[in-house]
Amino acid sequence: MSLLRGGREAPVSRPDPVRGVSRAIPVGRVKRAMDLTFAFTGVVLAAPLLLVIYAWIRLTSPGPGLFRQVRVGAGRREFVMYKFRTMRTDADPKVHADYVRRLMAGEVKPVDGLYKLDNDARITRAGRFLRRTSLDELPQLLNVLRGDMSLVGPRPVLSFEVELFPDWAARRFEVQPGLTGLWQVSGRNQLTMVQGLRLDLEYVAHQSIWLDLLIMIKTLPAVLGRSAR
Repeated sequence: MSLLRGGREAPVSRPDPVRGVSRAIPVGRVKRAMDLTFAFTGVVLAAPLLLVIYAWIRLTSPGPGLFRQVRVGAGRREFVMYKFRTMRTDADPKVHADYVRRLMAGEVKPVDGLYKLDNDARITRAGRFLRRTSLDELPQLLNVLRGDMSLVGPRPVLSFEVELFPDWAARRFEVQPGLTGLWQVSGRNQLTMVQGLRLDLEYVAHQSIWLDLLIMIKTLPAVLGRSAR
């Protein structure tokens, strides 16, 4: 499913903006102002929930409440991304790396989000709920405030994942990674990784404030649909 051109996927090679949006609009400045406004408001309003989730994680499994991981962002620059910890502290990262490699090779199918294994024993009880509702991503509002991320954009990836991407996917690093994106609201658990990367490029080619707003509006129903399963 595509949000562009009446639901039909537009060719990703076209650099034209969404029809009817002027090239004169300073998308970067408006986008950053929108990021700061929404992220700051979100942190303030969600502060009690953030504290409850943090305490829940600390009380139900040994280890820190927050998880820090180096991700690749705009210009292929690395930054530290924040999430609520959803796995045991002794989880083997090689399991995830092997899964992504098999996913890129088409040996396995995506399950509830392209990078998440089905019935992953490494995930804590609290972590399953947080992942299903995407609440584990809330600390990334701090990354938005820091300027590492945007509210909308391709999801930040790990360095080894970048090495697996085809050459034509390089344009996804021309924009800031986001909390949500076109891939995430277009049936992410039904798409192959290549299809998802093409949606990332479609977003880059047609990015606008209006597209960002549409994606944000569609994010909540997408999250609620996953949490209901």
